[in-house]
Amino acid sequence: MNKFEKLGLNEQLLMAIEDMGFETPSEVQEKAIPVLLANDTDMVSLAQTGTGKTAAFGFPLIQKINANDKTTQGLILSPTRELCLQITNELKNYAKYVKGLRVVAIYGGASITEQARDVKRGAQIIVATPGRMQDMINRRMVDITEIEYCVLDEADEMLNMGFYEDISSILSHTPKEKNTWLFSATMPREVATIAKKFMHSPEEITVGTKNSGTDTVQHEYYLVNGRERYLALKRLADANPDIFSVIFCRTKRDTQNVAEKLIEDGYNAAALHGDLSQNQRDMVMKAFRTRQIQMLVATDVAARGIDVDDITHVINYQLPDEIEIYNHRSGRTGRAGKSGISIVIVAKSELRKIKAIEKVLKKQFEAKKIPSSMEICEIQLYHLASKIKNTEINEEVNHYLPAINDVLRDIDREELIKKMVSVEFGRFFNYYKNAKDLNVNATGRDKAPAVDDIPGEGDVRYFINVGERDGYDWKSLKDFLRDTVDLDRDDIFKVDVKESFSFFNTNAAHTEIILQTFTDFKKDGRFVNIEISKNPGGSHKGRGRKRNGNKFSGPNKGFGKKGRKGRRR
Repeated sequence: MNKFEKLGLNEQLLMAIEDMGFETPSEVQEKAIPVLLANDTDMVSLAQTGTGKTAAFGFPLIQKINANDKTTQGLILSPTRELCLQITNELKNYAKYVKGLRVVAIYGGASITEQARDVKRGAQIIVATPGRMQDMINRRMVDITEIEYCVLDEADEMLNMGFYEDISSILSHTPKEKNTWLFSATMPREVATIAKKFMHSPEEITVGTKNSGTDTVQHEYYLVNGRERYLALKRLADANPDIFSVIFCRTKRDTQNVAEKLIEDGYNAAALHGDLSQNQRDMVMKAFRTRQIQMLVATDVAARGIDVDDITHVINYQLPDEIEIYNHRSGRTGRAGKSGISIVIVAKSELRKIKAIEKVLKKQFEAKKIPSSMEICEIQLYHLASKIKNTEINEEVNHYLPAINDVLRDIDREELIKKMVSVEFGRFFNYYKNAKDLNVNATGRDKAPAVDDIPGEGDVRYFINVGERDGYDWKSLKDFLRDTVDLDRDDIFKVDVKESFSFFNTNAAHTEIILQTFTDFKKDGRFVNIEISKNPGGSHKGRGRKRNGNKFSGPNKGFGKKGRKGRRR
């Protein structure tokens, strides 16, 4: 007896379940399906991404829908186009034996008139993104005034993306007596507000602990100098030859830069961010799903709705501001009961964030070391040997064997193996043989500012290695800093521009984000460096530094007496 039968599902759904090869329901399915089938109730279900939530609401919804009535009876809102299409396809598979049931997807980036035409033909279930749904309601292309069921899937994702107003407006066009089923990985304040405003005494189901991480994900962090994040990323990739990962960056610019560097260095990588067209995005996602891309570098917004199984690693190239966002990132791996690893590449200034995440997720991070050069060479050597052993022989090679044997006839078996392996092994050995240790001692001295070195309150004065010679005055430098760090104009003050360097102040609350943003930061091919000034009065003594041939100029001793005076604002 299939275990799904015990949940109360009808014969049509059980036949589809058998076709799909499902045997055992997940925890969220076991808890949600019987309740939703037995009662006309509202429900809040808290469960991580990848735990089978679509089936948890999809099976009961299909069973309760009247397929003989062509009016729209169910509405599912999801955060992104990708997730919208995925839910639609899954529901169609679930309902393959339910005659007359139609599921229509409504999302941006496609013809709104064609979607309206599909709805008009009869759509008992609509799956929609909030923005396109609101647009169609405003144009009176869709009628949801008589729906009986409304599902909010990935509710926290939708609200993080700024859809609160759209969702509230959409729900205001639906009947009060409908059943609302809310599915979310976390329960931030905005989700609780939606539940309180639009739901009536909802049943609550929690899989795991509220706002906790999944048990199938291992959390690790690697402490490095902030300017060596990219080198650390490369070593982690080389130490995991079969890596299939999503790498998260904070900004579109960083996402593009990291992806371009990886591609230049020979990795199968691509960027996914908001500046891509829908066609470009579709091409990237298709290549990622088919594993033509091993390392997908993405912003949080662009990655929402990605539902790809077997992701081995999530790599936090930079930590997000919100702990809930880290939870969503790590939820991309360790899906469907499989194990996964969430990695954080972290500078000393960010260690306090690790502790905060541990506290909320109730998960312990393991402090690990970036593999040494020889460790990576050893891993790559064994990987190559395994790859050769497991490679299927292409019989077409037989045609060329006589000539190949003729070339290799004077080489014995052991020497031949050494030569074959050396072709690939030599590449890594030559690259890494003089590579330095990237690991930073959490308690020792290094270039990265320690947690205790960053002021907790008051004003902080900074040194930046650009000035009038680079075309800046106090106003344009202030605008550059504000736009780059995404601060308000008044957050930056006491801007003092010299010839080849400058100073400025902010409140201490902005120090961490400023130092993070200007870690390994380039403008017009040149590194722009920001440090906390040792002298709050503004003088900054120090030697120039070189990065990739670019010299950082520090002020010369006695500059204040002979140099040009900067303008202060």
